[in-house]
Amino acid sequence: MARDTYLFTSESVSEGHPDKVCDRISDAVLDAYLTQDPQSRVACETLATTNRVVLAGEVRGPAGVLDNIDGIVRDCIKDIGYEQDGFHWETADVACHLHEQSADIAVGVDAAGNKDEGAGDQGIMFGYATDETEALMPAPIQYSHAMLRRLAEVRKNGTEPALGPDAKSQLTVRYENGAPVGVTSIVLSTQHLDESLSSAAVRAMCEPYIREVLPDGWVSASTEWHVNPTGKFVIGGPDGDAGLTGRKIIVDTYGGAAPHGGGAFSGKDPTKVDRSAADAARYLAMNVVAAGLAKRCVIQLSYAIGVSKPLSIYADTYGTGQVPEAAIEKAVAECMNLTPRGIREHLGMNKPIYQRTAAYGHFGRSPDADGGFGWEKTDLAEALKAAV
Repeated sequence: MARDTYLFTSESVSEGHPDKVCDRISDAVLDAYLTQDPQSRVACETLATTNRVVLAGEVRGPAGVLDNIDGIVRDCIKDIGYEQDGFHWETADVACHLHEQSADIAVGVDAAGNKDEGAGDQGIMFGYATDETEALMPAPIQYSHAMLRRLAEVRKNGTEPALGPDAKSQLTVRYENGAPVGVTSIVLSTQHLDESLSSAAVRAMCEPYIREVLPDGWVSASTEWHVNPTGKFVIGGPDGDAGLTGRKIIVDTYGGAAPHGGGAFSGKDPTKVDRSAADAARYLAMNVVAAGLAKRCVIQLSYAIGVSKPLSIYADTYGTGQVPEAAIEKAVAECMNLTPRGIREHLGMNKPIYQRTAAYGHFGRSPDADGGFGWEKTDLAEALKAAV
């Protein structure tokens, strides 16, 4: 039986976190390829450490992109805000080891004759939605992201110049009768450029912005605050800790509130189902909830490399469904072509829309006019209702 009263915690990390710096660079490389050729194939991994960035992976697309890799990397670092002795957009050493995509992978993915495009790899992908927030996201991860996005805004617009780019948040939310009702603890570790600032001073600076993004009444006198609990956080970003692409997959998705297939997103073009099918599963779960078919829903999809159709479709509504899960599984297969090509065409994914997804979550975001976050639409809800 599901628990009605409990505490649940999720964390987020800022765009200046070392791993997120790498996600941003990998997705910026992907966007550069898709800008010149929407059919480009990209699998770009990034490593960042003290004043050094290393790129590796496979690509297939316009050769001219590689000529501008140095500029792409520096633009990312500059926009994030790193101008420190240990990590600076002007002085960082950039090494690029991207090479041509494996012919063995290409033959499995590419369409040929009667063969449709296949999945870029095997794997399982999960999508999740819940009606506990307007964004149909779990409250702990949604508000953990919101805290850091707000602090990044006031850092970058000059309102709070003492804040640095690197930050982490953690939110423990209290649930009663299955609904989020308050925050029992708030954890914030944020880099500060003024070495004289105490933890209390950093809290005084950041607390108004945190309260601003949390629902009214969620912060009470009993809420525990832990702001820069180690006392000082001056050395941050890749100078303080090395970063790698794809190490924040739970931050990128549902904060631990739903299953995860294990595949990372950033730096991968949408023929890779690690990315596109995870987005499609979220899109389907959102539309199931938006259609009123369930209050919570998880969708699992599975694929084999080189095979176009999903091997399985699974739905779980955690006992909140208005129709049997089997009916939902049948409906989603009828309402959306879940081949890699079908997903990309339905969600408009062959566009340079990925750099913006690299921080503050791939889900729970508003769709952009140019097609960004197109998987966050609920335009399939009526079709799903009709199908069941």
